[in-house]
Amino acid sequence: MRLRDGIYNVPMDPAELSNHFLIAMPSMVDPNFGHTVVFVAEHSDKGALGLVINRPMDIDLATLFERIDLKLEIAPLAHARVFFGGPVQMDRGFVLHQPVGAWSSTVEVGGGMALTTSKDVLEAVAAGTGPERMLVTLGYAGWGPGQLEAEIAHNAWLTVPASADLIFETPADERFQGAFNLLGIDPAFLASSAGHA
Repeated sequence: MRLRDGIYNVPMDPAELSNHFLIAMPSMVDPNFGHTVVFVAEHSDKGALGLVINRPMDIDLATLFERIDLKLEIAPLAHARVFFGGPVQMDRGFVLHQPVGAWSSTVEVGGGMALTTSKDVLEAVAAGTGPERMLVTLGYAGWGPGQLEAEIAHNAWLTVPASADLIFETPADERFQGAFNLLGIDPAFLASSAGHA
């Protein structure tokens, strides 16, 4: 988003926030979202759905696969972390992946990425035929109609177009700073009352 007169502009069309990152402002006090980057998978006048991409949990893919009765034979993936995707439906898995593929519950989310909620994508991973790049979360972040727009208007979030490389290639502990880098901003210089993107 462009800086104009010292204020970041909020996209006017809700659909513009799909395939964007939400970056929590330093003043964010909600324990679920403080210091997070959220990938917005879907945004419309009915609300928004996103996944936190920088909060790994104390569970790896091998453990998750055991819980759903799948055996993960691929050693490098076994120790990959599962992420806290958000506080809604923490018992449900979400797989953000690239390329899109053709699994039963897959929705394209832009940037050549897709979000799949069906077990068949994990079965494909176990068999070695899954997507090349993926991020697995438990839970998601959800907003009702107008709620996300109101939070942005109240300076809770900065927004920037999403980067697949930031999601899939950047270490989790560097994604928050990496998202700010996409905006060309150092979060240390942001006051709690700074504008929004």
